[in-house]
Amino acid sequence: MSATTLTSAIIGLDAYRVDVECDISQGLPSFLVVGLPDTAVQEARERVRSALKHSDLPFPRTKITINLAPADLRKGGTHFDLAMAIAILIAHGDLPAFPSSDRLFLGELALDGHLRPVPGTLSACLLAKELGIRELVVAEENAAEALLVPDMRIIAAKTLRDVVDHVTTKKLIDAAVAGSFKSERIPVSYADMSAVRGQEQAKRALEVAAAGGHNVLLQGPPGSGKTLLARAFPGILPDMTHDEALDVTRVHSVAGLLPRDGFIQDRPFRAPHHTASGVALVGGGTIPRPGEISLAHRGVLFMDELPEFSRSVLENLRQPLEDGVVTVSRAHGTVVFPARVTLVAAMNPCPCGYATDPDRPCSCTPTQATNYRKRLSGPLLDRIDLMVSVPKVPTDRLIDLAPGESSSAIKERVQAARDRQRERLSTLGIVTNAELTSDHVRKSIRMTESARRLLAQAVDTYRLSARVYFRILKVAQTIIDLAAIDEVDVPHVAEALQYRQMADA
Repeated sequence: MSATTLTSAIIGLDAYRVDVECDISQGLPSFLVVGLPDTAVQEARERVRSALKHSDLPFPRTKITINLAPADLRKGGTHFDLAMAIAILIAHGDLPAFPSSDRLFLGELALDGHLRPVPGTLSACLLAKELGIRELVVAEENAAEALLVPDMRIIAAKTLRDVVDHVTTKKLIDAAVAGSFKSERIPVSYADMSAVRGQEQAKRALEVAAAGGHNVLLQGPPGSGKTLLARAFPGILPDMTHDEALDVTRVHSVAGLLPRDGFIQDRPFRAPHHTASGVALVGGGTIPRPGEISLAHRGVLFMDELPEFSRSVLENLRQPLEDGVVTVSRAHGTVVFPARVTLVAAMNPCPCGYATDPDRPCSCTPTQATNYRKRLSGPLLDRIDLMVSVPKVPTDRLIDLAPGESSSAIKERVQAARDRQRERLSTLGIVTNAELTSDHVRKSIRMTESARRLLAQAVDTYRLSARVYFRILKVAQTIIDLAAIDEVDVPHVAEALQYRQMADA
């Protein structure tokens, strides 16, 4: 006898329909899984066998063949377990057959029959809704995540036995209700800008970066406050919109990093170590998974000691920083991960770190300092909008007990600037000035003639690339958004130009 149940395979951020076809026939006892399964899927045989046994459910002592269709789609992960177990029970005659399009099953089985959560539930639920499937059966821990998709009937089960009782109508499980599975949210705590002594110029640059979603590079000697500024930066970013939060949640769902309540509400802050590999940073693997830049989507990617990263790793960032997506190509296909991040990088001016410190002599030779800076290629620096000098803080400012401006006060101005951008850019389908294309810049940014002449003179004098030209314009637009005015003038262009020259001084 044969039977079919439905589940899904996760590739990249997308879920694909998988029909779990089970055939039970005469022959020596065996359990074969076909359809390009990986090791985790192959090992489902032992999990399913043990789960059925401990749930007081029969396991056929004959030949079992399970095909995961389509057979040419690679299958990875543990979320096929539940669909396999149900298909075996139907094929053996222990469960009544039902149309496979009625339900989609998703869950890993523990050896004792309990259901464990699996990554990618949000994507699977979106697929089920698209296919018109009326019911999604998941582990309790995945219920809150699945409930983010409206108009879906979510059945949250604890054990395989509960699922069997529900399918046979012996003991129906009530549909999950939004809010029933939420845990108490622990707010993310960031350093406050008021704790940073001095560095008004750097704070202003970070405010501009937060308002427009611009990439920023902080350069200064050790102890000048670069890391503290970077770790306070998320605290001045505006709150995520619901659509942004869903995008971020989907990425973290696929990566298996969702909290208990199944929803990411705070902007991500990722800080990979400089020993991170290229795959860890931009994503990849045999079955591609999101990397740090995608996990930081709509948030902050902080790269401390930027020149210490491998040059090949840094060059991997060029395309994602430009396009806002990561394209991972493998022999069996191509997947795309979102990567719209604000890059905050920090570096010393030289290997010893004291080239710009007025109180400590630099021990580096000119050649060493030059080679250190050459670890960052010109094309990579072209993709950074603001380059900010973070000098050593004078002692009198360091011991000053008067607090600086708080993150909440800066955040209010940033939120107002973002609201202006959202209203202006809504027809373009983008959120921040940093996402503007060169064509958008030409059509939408208004400049005075004197500002245009100043920018043209700067481009010729400093031999700026076309990419830098448009990035300066986008930064200038953010500056006037913060000032709540509509036309770029000379002071705004001058400030945007200043951020390009600081790192070259």
